[in-house]
This record gives sequence, C-alpha cells and structure tokens, in this order.
Amino acid sequence: MILPAVRDFKDIEKLSQSTYKQCVILDTHIGHLGNILGMLKDKEVFIHLDLIKGLSGEEAAVEYIVQKYKPYGIISTKTKIIKKARQLSVKTILRVFIIDSSALKRSIAIIDQCDADYVEVLPGIASKVIQEVRQKTGKPIIAGGLIDQEEEVKQALADGAFAVTTSRRELWQKFESKN
Repeated sequence: MILPAVRDFKDIEKLSQSTYKQCVILDTHIGHLGNILGMLKDKEVFIHLDLIKGLSGEEAAVEYIVQKYKPYGIISTKTKIIKKARQLSVKTILRVFIIDSSALKRSIAIIDQCDADYVEVLPGIASKVIQEVRQKTGKPIIAGGLIDQEEEVKQALADGAFAVTTSRRELWQKFESKN
C-alpha cells in the first residue's frame, strides 16, 4: 500500500483526483492548511506536525490542529506530540530515523514508550530495520525516505512494511489500483 506524501499544491491537486483514501501532508504553512484539507476533504489526512511552518512543537499545537482541522492523524518525531494526539483520539505515526545500531535501540525504546498506532522507519530502504522494529514492537511499520523506485516499494512491503510513504507521483500512479 502506498501512502502518498504531498509537499506542493500540484501534488495535492493530483491526489485529490485519485482513488487514494489516505495521505500525508508535509512541508506546508499553517495558513495553507485549511485550503489543503478542503481540497482533500474525501481523504483521511495525516498531518506531519513537525513540518508545519508557523507551529511550535508543543502539545498546544496538537490541540489546535485537532480541534480546528480534525485530521485523521498526526505524524511526529516527538513522543510528547504523539502522546497528546493519542489523548485527543486521532491516529498517530511516530517517525524514527535509524542511522545506526544505537539509533535502532533508542527508537525501539521510544516506540514502546509513546505507543503510536504506526511507526514510520526512515530510511525506508532499510529492510533489516523494518523487520527488526516490527518484530520487537509489534507495531505496523510504514517505510519512508529514499524510496523512489518501484522495486524499493515492493521490497519494503515484502520486508513487512504495512505501507510505504513516498512523494513520488509516478509511484502513486503505479500502485493506485493496488490500494
């Protein structure tokens, strides 16, 4: 399953016309969020809170976004944001960067601590890490980062990823009928 990640209005327009039911909003300004969500009103939208310009990384930002925009879910690298979003009854994706064995160990402890609904592992091409995090935490894993080839999507899914996030529109189109 592909979870389209959008960064600009051109991609938002294309996604709004697709059959995808879920998506991720990256890199936008708080002032544009209402328009973006209006264009994607028939989608279950995850908002990557850390990448929304004009917001702080505090729990109050989560409350504001959830109350004002009512997203399907929140993505963050911060445990306090994930915990607050869970309290507000929205789906959560904890994003972790696994760059070495120390980061892997730390990430597993953080995953257990904040109890997100999903875990996004970056880079998503790290098949060994996808398998290990899934086995040790029991959480559905989303592979993201550096995935730009069809074979990489297939490999991440074969390695046990629940979904793959990508901003590559060509991959959205290739996998759209499989969602």
